[in-house]
Amino acid sequence: MKDSKELSQKKREELFENIKKREYNFITIKTSAKELDKEMDEKNLNEIEIENIAKIIDSFESKKPKVFVDAIEANTLKFKLKLLSKINDKEIEIIAENKADSTYPIVSAASIIAKVTRDNEIKNLHKRYCFFGSGYPSDERTIKFLEKLDRKNYNKIVRLKWATSKNILKKKKQKNLFSFE
Repeated sequence: MKDSKELSQKKREELFENIKKREYNFITIKTSAKELDKEMDEKNLNEIEIENIAKIIDSFESKKPKVFVDAIEANTLKFKLKLLSKINDKEIEIIAENKADSTYPIVSAASIIAKVTRDNEIKNLHKRYCFFGSGYPSDERTIKFLEKLDRKNYNKIVRLKWATSKNILKKKKQKNLFSFE
């Protein structure tokens, strides 16, 4: 098993199509940058993710399912307890591990679904705004795009509470030496 980020885009898309052909039930939750910023007024990103994972688990039809989760926190027991506190069925069996996508095929499949879904959302944004790279904070093309993006569109597609955004917006507000002429 490999982390979905370690697979080529082509391989992820192949596996995604294979997963869909098997007619597994899967759920994705999409959250816009604007919605995420609003939620982050009251919660941190991990809390929001835990709530979304709980929503997915609560939507399962099967009684007493066994759930495998790639823990988003280093302390997997603490993560599991936080997740259980948000789930309606407290007797559910949860296996929460770091890098679970490298151990459990079902978590690997979920990781592939999430990554391909995200990649497709980024492709849609490329069609609307031009190619700007991966959308990840370390991508120089993404950073250059965000530095040039006008405020109106920035607020539509970029998380304002993202450290990369904060830095770029701070620089945009700073006056340069030539603005005093």
